Amino acid sequence: MAKIIAMFNNKGGVSKTTTCFNLGWMLAQRGKTVIMVDADPQCNLTGMVLDLTQVDALDKFYSEHPNQNLRDALDPAFQSRPRPLAPVECVPVSGREGLFLIPGHVGLAEDEVSLGVAQQLSESIQALKNLPGSFSHLFEITAEKYKADYVILDLSPGLGSINQNLVSISDYFIVPASPDVFSVMAMDSLARVLPKWIRWAERAAELDALAKADYVFPHPKLKFLGTIVQRYRLKNGAPTIAFQEYFDALDGAIKDTLVPALRSSNLMFDDSLYSGVGDEPPYRLASIPDFNTLIANSQQSRKPVFELTKQDVKRGGSVWELTAVNIQKFRDTFDSLASRVESLTGEEA
Repeated sequence: MAKIIAMFNNKGGVSKTTTCFNLGWMLAQRGKTVIMVDADPQCNLTGMVLDLTQVDALDKFYSEHPNQNLRDALDPAFQSRPRPLAPVECVPVSGREGLFLIPGHVGLAEDEVSLGVAQQLSESIQALKNLPGSFSHLFEITAEKYKADYVILDLSPGLGSINQNLVSISDYFIVPASPDVFSVMAMDSLARVLPKWIRWAERAAELDALAKADYVFPHPKLKFLGTIVQRYRLKNGAPTIAFQEYFDALDGAIKDTLVPALRSSNLMFDDSLYSGVGDEPPYRLASIPDFNTLIANSQQSRKPVFELTKQDVKRGGSVWELTAVNIQKFRDTFDSLASRVESLTGEEA
């Protein structure tokens, strides 16, 4: 059965989508079958896979590929259609065998209210009983169709009912963060919110209405994989002093606030599994400095940073030689990250 990994932080601007794309690609490169799910109505992950440079490109994709996006695939449940949910016809990611995408939909946020009502009142409103379990069922049948090893969810920032559902039905979650004051504050927020969500999920899974629904809401089994710290500048190969101060503050918030809250809700592995990798402290899966101009090249070529070529970046001579060194560093970083994810999820080669 595929392992579901949620990439989640209620703070935005932490390179969550870029990391999802690069990690998904690397896992597929290492022989896994991976389905990425764009669950953010902003559809940034979809834009990294599809050519959306034309103004109406997304609308054209929706009209030419009906039901080939997350919202339309869930339509039978959310609109009470007289047909069951069906596996999504995923979009193969060009250039990487074994990597697929369930595109996002800008209208997914419109279903937030319906799902929120269903998750609060499922015990008394029969018409809504299929909504909480619909996401989990859709991912399960789609993963079965593609024999996927991983389903990686790219979530929007925020604490709404869709994120509550998607985090709760996941097997694991990763918290992307940046070394700044807002990410430090976000750890306090996550320490309060995630235990509440899991308590809700445990109660929801026991509700008679959801247990007898067409799409059963699963018992939660969520575990914390770790954080990925990114979007910082280097000087002489190390974070600048200003960023290092926030690194220390972030590590302290994770160790002293987030981890104890997660442990009290049974969302942690045994602590021995979180031993640091290389120079990384415990609970940190990777540290990824700014991609700088390489991120634009990555988006234009619709391939991960570590797959960029001399032609993609349009550089030559000594400039390309330096760029190639940086690209290799990113390749090593994401290879190590993917290896760590495989180890923690029991999917080692």
